[in-house]
Amino acid sequence: MKKLNLIAAIALLAACAPSKTVKTQQAISTKETEEVESKYTGPKRRIGVVEFENKSAYGQGRLGSAASDILITELVKSGKFIVVERDRMNKILDEQKLQSQGMTDPQTAAKVGQILGLEAIVVGSVSQFGVKSEGSDYLLTQSKRQVATVTVDIRLIDVQSGQVILADSGKGMAKSTKASFLGMGTKGGYDETLEGEALRAALVQFVTNISSQLNKKPWSCMVAAAVNDQLYLNAGPDSGVNSGLKLDCFHEGSEIRDPRSNLVIGHVENYIGPAEVTGVCGDSGDCSTARLTKSSGPSAKAGDICRLAK
Repeated sequence: MKKLNLIAAIALLAACAPSKTVKTQQAISTKETEEVESKYTGPKRRIGVVEFENKSAYGQGRLGSAASDILITELVKSGKFIVVERDRMNKILDEQKLQSQGMTDPQTAAKVGQILGLEAIVVGSVSQFGVKSEGSDYLLTQSKRQVATVTVDIRLIDVQSGQVILADSGKGMAKSTKASFLGMGTKGGYDETLEGEALRAALVQFVTNISSQLNKKPWSCMVAAAVNDQLYLNAGPDSGVNSGLKLDCFHEGSEIRDPRSNLVIGHVENYIGPAEVTGVCGDSGDCSTARLTKSSGPSAKAGDICRLAK
């Protein structure tokens, strides 16, 4: 009898234990966005993530912000990015009176990114979200399974040109199974944790593609201030910038526009000279000092660009 009771108890626990499954589907990339495995291991990239739109009919007011928060977390966890907070970008929108255009406009996003010294800005939307329930009812056991599926679209905007350099679409799915045995076990309504799990499954795959796309162009930072040959850069130890790093610095001049599309395709640049990082400045962890080792062009000033030396 004791053995029978033990077996029944084990069966009850196995039947009643809730289980979850999370599945990621491969992202669909466009506009020269094939996944590129990059060996680049240089300093971190400075990017911003705008709060995503929710274009689905579900979860108004929370899916968009949840999606952007998850992507920010995954980007920071990768150790490859410095992500600027959305509050700082919204503040710039207010100061520049750009609220009406919104950050989904590439040119507006580029302008905000330039002010903040970013390399790129990510905008996106939750285009589809759905939940369905499935169940079975037998003599001894009952089970209920909830399945959440989501599609998220993102665009990566190059701050210097205002062009979309990456367009990605990712899908994620999460399942939750609840069961009861002889009327005993886990019961309940909608499992809200499925939303976050499905979103994370869709978003986590974007990190590699964003990194690979940005690594096609040399890492750069901005001169925050300059006194003679002494430079103060807006990147420091937190960005992976350490003493001895070799840079080439440029004064960025007028825009170069495509005569057909009128899109910005670059800037006129004057070479200032080579520089070497010499130390840290300030307490933020994201400021470093550098010295021009040879000046062959105009004097350096705030707003100039320094790139990794080739």
